[in-house]
Amino acid sequence: MNFTGSNKTLILVHRAMDKVRVSSDVNVMLTPQFYTLKKQPLPVRYAYEAKRIAPSLFEGLLEEGKSYDYMVWKEEEDWVFLAYNLEMIAAFLKDKGFVLEHISKLFFAQQSADFFVSPLFLGSNEALLSFDDVIVVVPRVALGEDIGDSLVFDTRFTPKKGITLQDAYGSILTLSQTVMLSSIFGLMAIIFFIEGSRYSGNSKAIQVEMDEIVENYPSLSSKYTRESIVSKYKTLDRTERKKRETIKTLAGMIFKGVTLTSFEMNDEKFSAHFSSKDAEVFKKVKALAKKNNFKMLSAAKEHDLKIEGTL
Repeated sequence: MNFTGSNKTLILVHRAMDKVRVSSDVNVMLTPQFYTLKKQPLPVRYAYEAKRIAPSLFEGLLEEGKSYDYMVWKEEEDWVFLAYNLEMIAAFLKDKGFVLEHISKLFFAQQSADFFVSPLFLGSNEALLSFDDVIVVVPRVALGEDIGDSLVFDTRFTPKKGITLQDAYGSILTLSQTVMLSSIFGLMAIIFFIEGSRYSGNSKAIQVEMDEIVENYPSLSSKYTRESIVSKYKTLDRTERKKRETIKTLAGMIFKGVTLTSFEMNDEKFSAHFSSKDAEVFKKVKALAKKNNFKMLSAAKEHDLKIEGTL
């Protein structure tokens, strides 16, 4: 079974392209004219963690008043971030003759950077090429007269991971909401599975360690001593569990328009500083803080909020 749809025709979409006629399902690859790229090393392990930071990284780089989605993946030591506006992309595709229902997947040229071994011509004036492992659009005149033939573009360029572009007709939820809910439910399932396995493993490990201690040190076999050791483990487990629960709660307070500017936590308490883009977003963040019984402090900026709490 082919989940990426790489057997479908792959069409390269750029600003200067002619109108098309599409009557069957196709995949689409977008040039850098339709997204903004950043590469940056970050001390995070997972893509979902990096994705939460993405809006802050593009602060001031994206058009105001537009709604953006983000794609994130790891390349060696760097995280690659792509910001794109689905409404703008959909409007352009419609204008060029695409029927949105016939578009199976959307891909970005940067995802196939390794395949751009030579320039790929975009009409008579521009070319697509890889420069320091970043796909860029340049004027063809900048390449000189002896550049040769254009790179052949076909289904070999189809990446493994793409995004789905669906029309909003008849849909209760928008594409962003659907993706967000799917991610949340999937993440919750993974968390419950991992946490359950971890706690089960911890319980067995503690019992084995207790048995070894009693066997090697008979003087510690009294019920009082055993209960004291178990109590110590339980205290540590409760503390770490509370930390994880607090981090999950704070992560839920980060959404579009909200930036986490600072965060500190130790075994006793935590503090966090949120910045909101406007009064409406600030009101929602404040309501979430109140709902979770966090202590709210005044901040220097109008739509900023500092919160504190104990563990």
